[in-house]
Amino acid sequence: MKILTGIISSLTLLSLNVLGLSQVQAQTQGFEFQNVPVSFTGNGCPPGQIQGVLNGDTLSITFSAFEAKASRPNVVSASCNLRIGLNVPSGFNVQPINVLYNGFADVPTRGSADLNVKILFQGREVPTTDNPNRTFPAGFSDVWSKDVGIVLNTINACSRPVSSVFGINSTLTSRGTTIPRGQETQLRIDTIDTTIGPVLFQVKFDFNPC
Repeated sequence: MKILTGIISSLTLLSLNVLGLSQVQAQTQGFEFQNVPVSFTGNGCPPGQIQGVLNGDTLSITFSAFEAKASRPNVVSASCNLRIGLNVPSGFNVQPINVLYNGFADVPTRGSADLNVKILFQGREVPTTDNPNRTFPAGFSDVWSKDVGIVLNTINACSRPVSSVFGINSTLTSRGTTIPRGQETQLRIDTIDTTIGPVLFQVKFDFNPC
């Protein structure tokens, strides 16, 4: 595992040394389960450690809760910013292709809520094929889902290893300014149904040997 900065703990993705695989195994079997830390900042991140679980072509970001609730007359925002170090060994092309997340919103009369997500690579926002954001108007009360395609060039590590940083910045805003008393505007990102515990984001990669 490689420390990228004093505040960014890196996730070593596709590292044959960390995963204990040979290149031949990686080409034929993909990548085994591996628990690794993910660095995070923000008032909406839960206490404790957020981790990434890498299995095959999917990285699952595990943590227990992310929500914003606002009663009258409050406006509540919760943010959680994730940083994942990508350390690609030589001999591979790797490309993040989509990010999956879903949740629930309950917005009373005269309320509103906003979901804002930015996907970043090397500190810059990455274009997406789908809108990663959403506004929830008064009267909305339902589950929602986002499967966001990423427009990002392949990380070319054919001739030498490449280290980089992938990020997800997310903010939930719930407005209860003029909602009826005794009610609450709620917005949350829910866990994805998996066998590895509470997962709030899944990042899928396309990787190929050169």
